[in-house]
Amino acid sequence: MHPTSDASPVVVPAGHGKAVRLRASEALRIVNTHGTQVVDCWAWNAYDLDEYMCMEATRVWTQRLNPALGDSFVTNRRNPILTIVDDTSPGVHDTFMAACDLRRYELLGVRGYHRNCCDNMMEGMFDIGLTPPRRNLASFNIFMNIRVQADGNTLATLPTESKPGDAITLRADMDCFVALSACPQDIVKIQGKHDNTPRDVALQIVRAGVSRAPVRGPWVPDTAQGAIG
Repeated sequence: MHPTSDASPVVVPAGHGKAVRLRASEALRIVNTHGTQVVDCWAWNAYDLDEYMCMEATRVWTQRLNPALGDSFVTNRRNPILTIVDDTSPGVHDTFMAACDLRRYELLGVRGYHRNCCDNMMEGMFDIGLTPPRRNLASFNIFMNIRVQADGNTLATLPTESKPGDAITLRADMDCFVALSACPQDIVKIQGKHDNTPRDVALQIVRAGVSRAPVRGPWVPDTAQGAIG
């Protein structure tokens, strides 16, 4: 049973960002309206912006290169902050790639200003009266298709695999702020069916019917478990 939203959807315009506040046990549903859009995601402890969702610590916690249904994201202090409780997409998401920023577009040959995910994250937080203490390049890249190749080392950057209306739902495991960017990337071919056109996505805060499944604990090697026991 998929969670249902009791709030009207909010559109995140193509190439722009939004931020919202969630209470613990609420959830945020991100809908890939056109099926072709990558969405960068960040989160912070609502009472301490120095504690933020951390991809490096999350990969240690889950022992996965890419998150799966039921996996939790943890903060730089190794506390669960968001958990994937529903996913109607193919489940192809990314924790490897840095969010785009203005310097990235300069390196891609852009002259002048280009909208970018890092600025979108800051603007989304500014809009709700908050200033993150740092620009965090390590975002959770929802619907982004980055594949580890057969050599176990090389990465391939590919277009999204989602269909129109595919959605992922993230449950808040603490009171938190979440910022999202409908990625403006129009040079590297990550958006859609090779047309490279950023598009709108939709957000809904979910307060009813959210999975209460417990957070999976951190991965601990068998040798350490034996020592603890």
